[in-house]
Amino acid sequence: MGDVILDNVTKRYADVTAVDDMNLDIHDGEFVTLVGPSGCGKSTTLETIAGLTIPSEGTITIAGVDVTTRPPKDRDIAMVFQNIALFPHMDVHDNMSFGLRLRDYASDEIDRRVASAADILQIEDLLDRMPDELSGGQRQRVAIGRAIVREPAVFLMDEPLANLDAKLRVHMRTELQRLHKELETTIIYVTHDQAEAMTMSDRIAVMNEGHLQQIAPPLVCYDQPANLFVAGFIGSPSMNFVDGTVRATEIETEGFDVEFDPSYVDELGEGDEVTVGIRPEDVYPAEDAGELANPTRPIRARTDVLEPMGDEIFVYIILRGEDASDTDADTGAAGAASAHGVDELLMSVEPDSTLTDDEDLEVVLDREKVHLFDTASGDAVSHDIVHSGSVGEQRSAWEGG
Repeated sequence: MGDVILDNVTKRYADVTAVDDMNLDIHDGEFVTLVGPSGCGKSTTLETIAGLTIPSEGTITIAGVDVTTRPPKDRDIAMVFQNIALFPHMDVHDNMSFGLRLRDYASDEIDRRVASAADILQIEDLLDRMPDELSGGQRQRVAIGRAIVREPAVFLMDEPLANLDAKLRVHMRTELQRLHKELETTIIYVTHDQAEAMTMSDRIAVMNEGHLQQIAPPLVCYDQPANLFVAGFIGSPSMNFVDGTVRATEIETEGFDVEFDPSYVDELGEGDEVTVGIRPEDVYPAEDAGELANPTRPIRARTDVLEPMGDEIFVYIILRGEDASDTDADTGAAGAASAHGVDELLMSVEPDSTLTDDEDLEVVLDREKVHLFDTASGDAVSHDIVHSGSVGEQRSAWEGG
């Protein structure tokens, strides 16, 4: 069993709290990624699990055993670091078997484990090579193999792909997913790269300033972020945010108004300050509004900068400051949105779009994808202003409650 439980774990360094009251329950065989910006406490959390750092408060349990004060060698874990650090004077076989030889394993058992790990990693033909004869990806596989031969209950990986080039990182992400399926062992992975977190993980734990912000499957963090930080951190490019005020059945912002159904978002009252969030892929040219079941009224805008990305185009649009007149009949929406000032949104469109810079247009938002956050606390209020209901109901749905 490789379940890992952190119960109220806190780590302080003098007057700095690196990790604050961390509660985390990682299931046996699960791939969980700790993700967040530099200095958020993710590596410190991993180090407390590894035994490299002793928490100031709280307990850590691995496979049902309290290991809070145990040394790393007694925790049944293996760690892969960002710095590969292979012994330059040893060949691949000796690098992978070094830890086993230190523990006086029998030579036939060492050979069995090295051969098994080499087969999993597809490096059987590299066992007699020296580190300086290997590519970056091959060296990283050897480092992972050095951990695999330990046959631990839990693998800990601290940004192991950070020093690889972009193409190799993508390749190694796939290899790590295959490795997890093959070994069926618990993996706790640390990265600041959200693409790694989203593509590899069963669940991701988003951290900021030592606090756990949300732990959930990747798409839940993307579609139902717990707060403004998660909404802004998960997703590239980031979610659009606009401050607004609740007015009866509308959210009034500086650049536009968004109608909502109070029966679905009953936490809001007249005059409440909220932040409206919308992802770039949920902003559409008004001429495409026919694809949406619940678009906003058209919002007058002008294109600013276009960024062709190959499979899509990112369009920065500036919202017009004057009131918009009634829209054309061909937009399929009745009544244009009122604009109260100038703001900016990022929109994603198809690669064959004919939009150009400095072009007048009308855009709409998909109201089924509009997120509302309490401006003061940053906590999510709703992730759908016409259908899905409160955050509590949405969370209960994906948790199975």
